[in-house]
Amino acid sequence: MKKKQTFDAAYYRRFYLRATTRAMSKPETERRAAVVASVVSQLELPIKRILDMGCGLGWFRRTLLSEFPKSSYTGVEYSHYLCEEMGWQHGSVVNYQGRGQFDLIICCDVLQYLDDDAATHAIENLARLCRGALYLHVPTKQDWRSLMDPTGTDANVHVRSGRWYQQRIRKYFKHLGNGILIKRETKVLQWELQAPWQ
Repeated sequence: MKKKQTFDAAYYRRFYLRATTRAMSKPETERRAAVVASVVSQLELPIKRILDMGCGLGWFRRTLLSEFPKSSYTGVEYSHYLCEEMGWQHGSVVNYQGRGQFDLIICCDVLQYLDDDAATHAIENLARLCRGALYLHVPTKQDWRSLMDPTGTDANVHVRSGRWYQQRIRKYFKHLGNGILIKRETKVLQWELQAPWQ
């Protein structure tokens, strides 16, 4: 059984703010946000409401609001520390209710902190909250073997196969590439070679 992670000031200093031990940097996060915004804009999905589930330090916010200036941004975070520091709503991806649905949801590096049952409920909840696009990033077993740097990665997580996630995500979403998913019922125009290859 994994030890419950404490998402306190020390956690964010180590994994986000200290250059020698961070798992993610602000510029890298902003580049990801730009890719997501570009793809969603290309597909002409109307974006009025953005939900950043597990928003952390809020590094997706500026880029997304720059691309979608008429949209609202809701940051939801499990860390009590960050909710106090940054003013985010406190909540969990497993059972966050929200008001209505969101056109774009960001859920980056959250699901690995949940056991199998909670992660399954989280995917179901994301599907319920989403009416358009979801950017989902979560490291898999293969990523841990080939891409992860243990000195800059929180190892107190649940590592699952990509297939485990795909089986649950496919019930609700279609994969567009680069972690961007759209609800199955959402209609988008994609040229054949732009769509994910089977």
